[in-house]
Amino acid sequence: MSTMHTRYFLTYRGVKLPLQFAEELQPEALRNRNTWFQVDYDASGRIVSCEKKVYGETEMRHDYEWDGERLVRARIAIGDDEPQVMEF
Repeated sequence: MSTMHTRYFLTYRGVKLPLQFAEELQPEALRNRNTWFQVDYDASGRIVSCEKKVYGETEMRHDYEWDGERLVRARIAIGDDEPQVMEF
């Protein structure tokens, strides 16, 4: 059974996928923030999903699928728009 680990960040950098997150936040710091990224990692340390939270609501979400260390699929949803799927 795989173990998921969640971390929180203020921002990300770059435009390539998967997103690269920066300025990690501690969970207790979220009470004082309007915007943050919630990032879920698998047991191997790969990002499997990330959400941009604005006032507690999900504004953007990425879901990643991996084949070993290689990203093979990304599903990107922004707001209420139809999700976009990218194959690599």
